[in-house]
Amino acid sequence: MRQMVIVIVIVGVAVVLLCVGVILRKDHSFRSQHISENPRMKADKIHCSTSQDRESRRAKKNQINTKKL
Repeated sequence: MRQMVIVIVIVGVAVVLLCVGVILRKDHSFRSQHISENPRMKADKIHCSTSQDRESRRAKKNQINTKKL
């Protein structure tokens, strides 16, 4: 029982500290978490996996299937 109280207090303090960080944030905005909006990923031409999958499927759809010829 005592351990449970300690864990709850630690988690509560962590949540309070996170809330304080959010409230005191100067610009009141957060970076986008989408991978395609990351400048480093853009420089390496990396997109999100869903977009890359869609692009590769389109490219394969437009290829000529030589096995059927």
